[in-house]
Amino acid sequence: MTRVTKPDVVTIYSDGACSGNPGPGGWAAVVIDGTLERDLAGGEPSTTNQRMELRGAIEGLRAVEGHRDVALYSDSAYIVNCFRDRWYERWRQNGWKNAQKKAVSNRDLWEALIEQVERHHVTWHKVTGHSGDVLNDRADRLARSAIGSLDP
Repeated sequence: MTRVTKPDVVTIYSDGACSGNPGPGGWAAVVIDGTLERDLAGGEPSTTNQRMELRGAIEGLRAVEGHRDVALYSDSAYIVNCFRDRWYERWRQNGWKNAQKKAVSNRDLWEALIEQVERHHVTWHKVTGHSGDVLNDRADRLARSAIGSLDP
């Protein structure tokens, strides 16, 4: 299953993967802007799955110039729920502490993602991973391939 894209909306499918958690990881984003499609991917030798999920979304949004309407699809409930439920607003108000009064994990990447989100008008879409969504599966393959491309 794939989504029908609107010509005035940039569509991004982002994903992250890790071999071990922590371990070597990869991130990816499929960016569709009208008829232009770009695959972005990269990796880190020692990271976590959540960090790679965040990097996929960050890098996808960084690739979009100007201020645009963006539909961002992710299989990460961690990311989608943060923005749908606006957790980040409470984190900021509470000095980057979560509801349990502990430091928010991955603050550096959350701040980078929030910066990108605030440049655009982003609509968040949660997709089910490994469920036959063509573009989500493509982002997953790219993220996994990025792990394999890391130097041992």
